[in-house]
Amino acid sequence: MSVATAMWLGVVQGFTEFLPVSSSGHLVIAQHFMTDFEQPGVLFDVVLHLGTLGAVLAYFRREIRFLISGIKPGAEGEPGRRLIGLLVIGTIPAVVLALLLKDTIEQSFARLSVVGVSLCITGVWLLFSSRKAGNTRELQRVRPLDALVVGLCQSAALFPGISRSGTTIGAGLVRGLENGASARFSFLLSIPAILGAAVFNMSDVTLVSGNALSGYAAGFLTAFAIGYIAIGIVIKFLESQKFHLFGYYCLGLGGTLLVYVTYGHA
Repeated sequence: MSVATAMWLGVVQGFTEFLPVSSSGHLVIAQHFMTDFEQPGVLFDVVLHLGTLGAVLAYFRREIRFLISGIKPGAEGEPGRRLIGLLVIGTIPAVVLALLLKDTIEQSFARLSVVGVSLCITGVWLLFSSRKAGNTRELQRVRPLDALVVGLCQSAALFPGISRSGTTIGAGLVRGLENGASARFSFLLSIPAILGAAVFNMSDVTLVSGNALSGYAAGFLTAFAIGYIAIGIVIKFLESQKFHLFGYYCLGLGGTLLVYVTYGHA
């Protein structure tokens, strides 16, 4: 894998991780048409996700400091501890599903038909949930049941083509969270999800040759920079009530991919 290929995939990952269009689905599509791409397991995908994790930590540094404040004992740290607890609740469904269906999930990354169907599902969900925009419940009013519902939606995004940010932001909107709160909770929930995926696939590190490290580093840095930009774009789309436009994009791409697969070109 060349550095140029790694950077291109970093651009794809950086934009699509936070835009509600499924980064994993786009990576599967991009890698399908690249002749010089190969990786042990899904390690390179994990490296790109770590790059976008860095973007989350940088963009939401104020919220991260708030979470860290939960370490403080007594009443001062109570709000931070409550948010940490909600993130734990939201993370559990994805952990359980990943452990139960690890092989099935990994196999789905090799099937363009799965990506096509999943993108269509994402598109329908975005069109439905965006109609719920305009709620008023803020981040500090997220309830345990809200976190569980958002977490269940996040677990579906283990399959390529199901957008993690799209399903979780949409779930927040359906549960009555205001646009910004839904986005912030979604992005904060990505932190344990990405870290968990990294730990889960860390055994593949030993299969990476020294010559490939430059490509992995280039992909990581590109995903970080582009991801930071993409977070701002998503928030602006939510504020402008145009979140549903991503639903049409997913439906169009998913439908095109299914036609491509059906007519025997994949």
